[in-house]
Amino acid sequence: MGANSRHPSDGASVLIVEDERDLAELYDTWLSDSYETEVAYSGTEAQERFDEGRHEVVLLDRWLPDISGDEVLETIRDREPNGKVAMLTGVSPDFDVIEMEVDSYVLKPVTRDELRELVDRLRHLAEYQRDVQELYPLIAKRTVLESEKTADELAVSEEFATLTDQIATKKERSRASIEATDNEDVRTLLKGEPPRKPREHDR
Repeated sequence: MGANSRHPSDGASVLIVEDERDLAELYDTWLSDSYETEVAYSGTEAQERFDEGRHEVVLLDRWLPDISGDEVLETIRDREPNGKVAMLTGVSPDFDVIEMEVDSYVLKPVTRDELRELVDRLRHLAEYQRDVQELYPLIAKRTVLESEKTADELAVSEEFATLTDQIATKKERSRASIEATDNEDVRTLLKGEPPRKPREHDR
């Protein structure tokens, strides 16, 4: 494997940005039977390889050895504001994730099925109404914060309160679009309220 992997003719194009080579090649193996995949092992390489006309989904590590994933994200957004980007990282999110222009924030480790489902959900987002595309990343950010922050931390965060209000408003406005969504995983996330996994010091 490497920077150029198997390229199914009918698959979406996925750019994998991961500096740990074994992990990058594992992701490549998991995805390349269904998607056209390309791997970048550094932030600089990702900036060079990203093609706004070809890469539908970017899986982006936040902690890279040369430049940060945040900087790579800025480059991607400058070139393709509507591209689908997931932070796939070992860096636990703080409340600054709310302002990040990512469609999903996923903590390592992930399984093969989780990774493939993530790419599939992000691909389908582009097919939906704008209100659904705007709602999805808000709920994804709320979900990861609820899994990583304590109840007390969430309760005193003005950023989280604002996020919750935004979700409520957009869900009400997007009700018809959510019902029309034909991807079960996306619809479940948009409609549901995933239970917060308690942290040890919550108990």
